[in-house]
Amino acid sequence: MLVFLLIIVVVAGGAGVYVWSIMRPVQASTEPIVFEIKSGSGTSKIADQLEQEGLIRSGLAFKGYLKWKKQGSNFMAGTYSLNPGVSYDEIINKLSNGEVVPEEMVKFTIPEGYTVLQMAGKLSYEHVVDRDEFIKLANDPSAFDVDFVKNIPVDEELRYVLEGYLFPETYELKKGSSTHDVMQRMLEEFQTKINSIPDLEAKLQEKNLSLHELLTIASLVEKEVVVDEERALVAGVIYNRINQDMKLEIDATVQYLLDKPKERLFFKDLKVQSPYNTYLNKGLPPGPIASPSLPSIEAALNPEASEYLFYVTKKDGSSGHLFAKTYKEHQQNIAKSKAAQ
Repeated sequence: MLVFLLIIVVVAGGAGVYVWSIMRPVQASTEPIVFEIKSGSGTSKIADQLEQEGLIRSGLAFKGYLKWKKQGSNFMAGTYSLNPGVSYDEIINKLSNGEVVPEEMVKFTIPEGYTVLQMAGKLSYEHVVDRDEFIKLANDPSAFDVDFVKNIPVDEELRYVLEGYLFPETYELKKGSSTHDVMQRMLEEFQTKINSIPDLEAKLQEKNLSLHELLTIASLVEKEVVVDEERALVAGVIYNRINQDMKLEIDATVQYLLDKPKERLFFKDLKVQSPYNTYLNKGLPPGPIASPSLPSIEAALNPEASEYLFYVTKKDGSSGHLFAKTYKEHQQNIAKSKAAQ
């Protein structure tokens, strides 16, 4: 009888040692193991994966431990990083709390008033997008899943169909995002900003404007104005000139046609044949000439009423404008501006 009891004790002791040996942590290491728990993975599959990754000695023992502790049902999918040598409880806590590896992000800024070409150049230089693909996609709105792009006019005169719709903002996306992903995010931001404007549709109908025309006016304001307080006033001048069947004669529309903007336009530049050239054509250009900020969009939607038909930039370094009701007053303002240099 004594011998029998001794055998039982020895067997039990051996089993205990075996269980302890397969449940103890693997050899510790400072080199982390990165692995992914896929969505829908059950505890059994996760336990086997942990064994294959070398993080535990036995998937079977881990399953038994989970069952005993009544845990594992809330493990979260994601990419994890664990150092060999951690205990079962540490592994369980990390997977249950979803302590995944933070995704590496890329941050970039699109300044207000940038054109498609400027965006493509900047983001390509920063290794965020492929320049040629960016430019190509700027003429392929059907490639993007955003409702408003369906309403952009089909017009062969548009230089870039998505000009004006890629919202200027600071963005943060996953590193490795495609050029399409980047542009999709910018278009979604535009949609969000437009949706934030109260009574947009009613105001557009009141002015008999399409969103495309509004953005075109807003882009002109963006390129012409530096001082925020003047945005609505300049927008009002644009409306006044259109209503009086006058050419807009805005330098920025000519600059848009040049590969590189000039510090000063010459008379020959104003003769460039293009529907965008507001020195040659009445009314608005075919589309936006840049991506306007939200304040410029709101200024175009809510122009300040005045009798002004002209404005000229002050040469005193203030970046403001002198406004005039008549061409004679405008000439006097030009002379005044030059004298302040």
